[in-house]
Amino acid sequence: MKPAPFEYHAPESVKEAVDLLAELGDGAKLIAGGQSLVPVLALRLAVFDHLIDIRRITALRGIEERADRVWIGAATTEAEIGRSALIARRVPLLSRATPLIGHFQIRNRGTIGGSLAHADAAAEYPAVALALDATIEARSPRGQREIPAAQFFTGIWTTALEPNELLTGVSFPAAVDIRGGRQGFAIEEFARRPGDFAVAGAAVAVGLDPDGRVSASGIGLFGLGPTAARAAAAETAVAGIAASDIDPAEVGRAAVADLDAVPSDLHGTASYRKKVGAAMVARAWEQAVKEAVIKEAGSG
Repeated sequence: MKPAPFEYHAPESVKEAVDLLAELGDGAKLIAGGQSLVPVLALRLAVFDHLIDIRRITALRGIEERADRVWIGAATTEAEIGRSALIARRVPLLSRATPLIGHFQIRNRGTIGGSLAHADAAAEYPAVALALDATIEARSPRGQREIPAAQFFTGIWTTALEPNELLTGVSFPAAVDIRGGRQGFAIEEFARRPGDFAVAGAAVAVGLDPDGRVSASGIGLFGLGPTAARAAAAETAVAGIAASDIDPAEVGRAAVADLDAVPSDLHGTASYRKKVGAAMVARAWEQAVKEAVIKEAGSG
């Protein structure tokens, strides 16, 4: 099938794009890489009178270190993120998640803003954003606002973005250098085939204090509900405990214990997904703690 007819717009500035959104209303849809939207349009699962292509807006692309955070423009491709030495050093969890996204052809065109705005429950970037307490930036005719990742993902393929808002960028807390702290990061997922959406997965960040106790943690889950989710109960359970005394399997079980909207589909029942999810959390937790312990040893 082919998409229904639409009018194409290619603004060259954020203001122009926002003005078009306000003018065209519900009949307009933003497009960047198009890796999620184009198949939907081709199957006529959605129809829009106008497509607003934001790829020409240079202000929406780039990766910058800003004080203690790393900012990424919404139209920055996943491939650019995967190649970035700054991301690998300062937001390693995002760097490690990137190769798991589809195939390289998809990453060459797919964008971080598109991934976050599409809010697929099985996608990696939303879970990373939750685990790292990212901040999403949006622009509308009313001005700029910042949305914590914890408040951004609201339901199946839905977010806190207003109809006339443009996602302009996302910022992540920057990880400390190896010699400056004790942090560890890991992401694990299970998919039927390489490049498929994950049946279940987990993105984990762990911080240890000088005594080896868990001082901070973030556990983002994907493929286990209508949206990516954060395993807050599991994070609370390990706070202040020596990492060496924590059983990764227990962390995994705690992370999925309270999930009540796990999907059942042709890839597996809800019970199966929860078991796989617990295993992915346990693996990621073990790897993240291992990295943090190595950093702790290296800082002495």
